[in-house]
Amino acid sequence: MAAAPRPTVWQLRTRQLVLPEVGQPPLLMGIVNVTPDSFSDGGRHADIEAAVAHGLRLAAAGADILDVGGESTRPFADPVAAADEWRRVGEVVRRLAEQSGRPVSIDTSKAVVAEQAVAAGAEIINDITGLESDPAMAELAGATGVGVCAMHMQGTPQTMQLDPRYDDVVAEIHDYLRQRRDALLAAGIAPAAICLDPGIGFGKTHRHNLQLMQNAGRFLDLGCPILVGHSRKGFLGKLVEQATGREPTISDRDLATAATACSLAAQGIQIIRVHDVASTRLALVAFSATA
Repeated sequence: MAAAPRPTVWQLRTRQLVLPEVGQPPLLMGIVNVTPDSFSDGGRHADIEAAVAHGLRLAAAGADILDVGGESTRPFADPVAAADEWRRVGEVVRRLAEQSGRPVSIDTSKAVVAEQAVAAGAEIINDITGLESDPAMAELAGATGVGVCAMHMQGTPQTMQLDPRYDDVVAEIHDYLRQRRDALLAAGIAPAAICLDPGIGFGKTHRHNLQLMQNAGRFLDLGCPILVGHSRKGFLGKLVEQATGREPTISDRDLATAATACSLAAQGIQIIRVHDVASTRLALVAFSATA
């Protein structure tokens, strides 16, 4: 089957994001974790004022999208009730949508949280379950016209790292994302609204993550924007530890994130989700200017 054309825009609820052409730096989605227990920055932005200030700093540093989440999805994290999740993120979504000048994404797998976030100004639903875990999510996305990002995850955050197995990780995730794309289209979501994410670190071993990073460009033939969220993940920490013989710091992980973002850019990936926007943006601009 022939590859689908490379998309030029990602259609959001009220606007379009122009996607980079081949050779241009990817767009950056800045992470705003409003949680006490996220794997790398849990608790740093857990109150509303700190989270809003962090989001505005990310926008000033060059984030193209702000992704707000109120439930940690690190391995073995406990689920959060919808009411608690909304209590964490609601005012943050509203204020960033009003003040940042950037489209806001709600990182949730609960339709009730997503619906309230869209009413508060969110333009994107970013769902780690591929819009599968809540039957109402795809219907909501189609009805509101938001952009959606459907991610691959093997298992749940509570089980995904127990014993992840694939015969061919790239081919199997490619097939899953193709099926999710088609299911979302069948649910009435516009083709230009769909973004896909292979789910680095979500039910993958160190080797699986490296294979996905090395072959991220394979997913571009699905005809949707491809988002990769590798920032500060464990496989990067392991690479740093192997290279230095010591426990990696957050700065080490950010450096590794920025370096590997250049590999993703070289493969044509359109969107990268990161914690430290400034360092990744600088690396991508320098890489693009000298590639």
